[in-house]
Amino acid sequence: MRAAALRLGSLLLAALAAACGGGGGDGTTVGTDPVDPVLHDSTPYSTAATASLPSATESSVTKGGQVSIAGVAIDYIATTGHLNALAPVSATPQATMFYVAYVRPVSVGTVRPLVFFFNGGPGSASVWLHLGSFAPRRIVTSAPATTVPQPFQLVDNAESLIDVADLVFVDAVGTGYSEAIAPFTNQSFWSVDSDAAAMRDFIARYVAVNHRGTSPTYLYGESYGGPRAAVLAHLMLAASMRLDGVVLQSPILDYNTNCAVFAPATISCEGFLPSYGMTGAWFALTRPVPMDADAYAGQLRDFAATAYGPAATAWATTRTPAPATLLGQLVDLTGAPLDAWSANVDLDATTFRNRLLAGQLLGRYDARIAAPLGSALAAQGDPSSTVINAPFAAAARSRFVSELDYAATATYALTTSAIDVWDFSHDGRALPDTVPDLAAALVLNPALRTLSISGYHDLATPFRQTELDLARLAEPTRLEQRTYPGGHMTYLDDGARRRIRDDVAAWLLAPPAAASGAVSMAAAAPRAAARATAAAPARSAASAAAQASASAEPAVKRSELVQAGDPWVPPALRVAPAEPSPEGPALKALVERKIAERRASPYR
Repeated sequence: MRAAALRLGSLLLAALAAACGGGGGDGTTVGTDPVDPVLHDSTPYSTAATASLPSATESSVTKGGQVSIAGVAIDYIATTGHLNALAPVSATPQATMFYVAYVRPVSVGTVRPLVFFFNGGPGSASVWLHLGSFAPRRIVTSAPATTVPQPFQLVDNAESLIDVADLVFVDAVGTGYSEAIAPFTNQSFWSVDSDAAAMRDFIARYVAVNHRGTSPTYLYGESYGGPRAAVLAHLMLAASMRLDGVVLQSPILDYNTNCAVFAPATISCEGFLPSYGMTGAWFALTRPVPMDADAYAGQLRDFAATAYGPAATAWATTRTPAPATLLGQLVDLTGAPLDAWSANVDLDATTFRNRLLAGQLLGRYDARIAAPLGSALAAQGDPSSTVINAPFAAAARSRFVSELDYAATATYALTTSAIDVWDFSHDGRALPDTVPDLAAALVLNPALRTLSISGYHDLATPFRQTELDLARLAEPTRLEQRTYPGGHMTYLDDGARRRIRDDVAAWLLAPPAAASGAVSMAAAAPRAAARATAAAPARSAASAAAQASASAEPAVKRSELVQAGDPWVPPALRVAPAEPSPEGPALKALVERKIAERRASPYR
């Protein structure tokens, strides 16, 4: 495959030149030197909060390639390098942002969709999406296996989306090879709003430099990349930029409703219960073991909403014990032991991961992955993170240097410490709720569409919690949701990746949504999910000690975890929200205010 790509290099570059630069026929400018010299980058990129470069040059290298998708050979051009995110009004360079773009050489007049991918953290590079999901090359992880030979193999990706869209993978400021430019520092962009604004300015620069203004444009954000995409969508549309759709991969749209963000039994974990059940079923610990995963997920959703949610809320708010019959049902539905449910019916994910299999720790990002307590895989608190972290780092270096002809002297930073000092405040709240941002984007563009993708076995951003957050938007025609076997990075599962690729491809190629005029806000209702905020009475000393022991967070470096262990916030922020996230008329009023403020000052 590598030799074939090299032979195709000059032909593809010539095709790009003949097509006014290709890139979807919109005029991407690339070099036409068939030798494709290596770009040696000696810039000392730093991820320190106070770091910045005195200046930055926009440089890139191109490489031809080919991949077979559904039996069809697809030629593409890979461009690797940097573009500067420019301040919208002054055009001052704010940050140099590292990206890898894959475009097909096509004839003049052909307009292809353009998708921007980014991971989350905050403080994570986008290597997980780049090398794990839908680029023309990917690494083989064989998830949920833990015995795959290392380093992971790089292979042609038959599930790439390059046949239907051009793909741009970009690293946020202070990750990968992206860094602020003085007088800004990396930390200048380490907040909910400034981070999204920098990404907006990078996208504007990419679109301008590559003449892609007529291309249907999409965002694909994973984990914290989900809230980034929601805020970014509003910022782009407020700035009159083109945006046609948003894909949310395992997002945490509202930190205030994710019970794992807080101390155990602070708010209801209703949104986590279906993931517990799906995980127990995977290990054949439920009674009975279901034969149909999707049907069982539906059963768990119903049980969580009707029976479990009220009990979890009652325990979180008043420490009201659950009836014995309910506890028995929870054991049968999840496989978790009775004493775990008895100690805290509002069972937190850390306790569940420690108790489901005796002597083993389940993965947080993929609960199907387990490791013995005390083992190397369990040492960092998440076996599903540890098993892929180092292999992804090695694969990134190999991909950039050996295959894309980009050689940097600095170390590529997969994850950084940005999450430790991140400003999570947004819209007057200590922790971000970005559902209103997504709602504002849907109002600003009545044809905007959203696709949400989740994994059944993700205990970081559980699928049901995402569904509950999105239920605040009553947009069935413009909001699609899909759930697949697998964890947080669902695309690492070979079977799921094929299904996701086909679903995303069909979604990208679907006709634009009919303009609906105004977005509907789901009427506020007393849902049990994530509504418990009152202070709880003290438990017995024995119960409290047992809970603290089971739920203790391991002392780890978050910069050594996949996507910085997202979602996570510093202990000082783990205070239950004073008010529930707005729904119905309250959400509508907030959205209208946000739109008015941006209309008055689009770049504030």
